Amino acid sequence: MATRRLSTKKKFVADGVFYAELNELLTRELAEDGYAGVEVRTTPHRTEIIIRATRTQNVLGENGRRIRELTSVVQKRFAFADGAVELYAERVQNRGLCAQAQAESLKFKLLGGLAVRRACYGVVRFVMEASAKGCEVIVTGKLRGQRAKAMKFGDGYMIKTGHAGQVYTDTAVRHVLMRQGVIGIKVSIFLPHDPKGQMGPKIPLDDVVTIMEPKEEVDPAALLAAQQAAAAQQAAMAAAAPPMGVPEPV
Repeated sequence: MATRRLSTKKKFVADGVFYAELNELLTRELAEDGYAGVEVRTTPHRTEIIIRATRTQNVLGENGRRIRELTSVVQKRFAFADGAVELYAERVQNRGLCAQAQAESLKFKLLGGLAVRRACYGVVRFVMEASAKGCEVIVTGKLRGQRAKAMKFGDGYMIKTGHAGQVYTDTAVRHVLMRQGVIGIKVSIFLPHDPKGQMGPKIPLDDVVTIMEPKEEVDPAALLAAQQAAAAQQAAMAAAAPPMGVPEPV
C-alpha cells in the first residue's frame, strides 16, 4: 500500500483490510480460472502479489493482457506509485489438495444443475485420489423443497482442533446463488505429511511415532581387547621415548 507512517496496530489492520479486499476482487474476477488464493510479499522497493490458480494461462490472458489490467486496477484502487506493485501467476501443484479450487469446482457443478449428492461425492473422491488423508464437504441451504437442511459428505481422517487442525487442514467456504436461494459450501481437506513441504506441512503429527533402527551393539570382549591393546601401545611408546631433560645421543 501507499507508504505512510503508521502505528504497528494500525499497520496490521491496514494490511489485513488490503488482503481481504484484494482476495475478494480476485475471487470474483478469477473464479472460473481456478483461483486458489493470493500471497502478498512486501519488499522495500515494491509489493509483489502472487496469484495461485489452476489455469494460469487464463489468468495471464493473451500476451499478458489480463494480468496487466488487474495490475492497473490494483494500482489505482490502493494508490500505488507506478511500478510499485507487480502481479504474478503461480500454478497450483496439486489442485486435488487445494480446498479453494475444489470449492469453486463444486460451486460451478451445482450451478450447472448437477445433483448435490453426485457433485459432492465426486469432489470427495477426487480429493482422496490426490493422496489426501481426509476430506469433508458440507452443503447447507434449500437443497430440495422449501425446508433448508445440511448435508455432510466425508472420507478418511480429519482433525479439526488444536495445532494440527490449523496446520494440516485446508478449508474454503463459498456461496452459490441458486434460483431457490443461497446454498453454502464448505470444503475441508486434511493434507498429507510431506518432509519437503510441497504437498503438505513439514511438521509431523504429534501422535505419529517413528521407530528408529537400533545401532549395532559392540561386543564387550572385543572392546576390552581393543582398550588393552591401545594401553599396551601407549606404554611401549612411553618406554621408547627418552626421559625428560636427558639429551639424545648424537
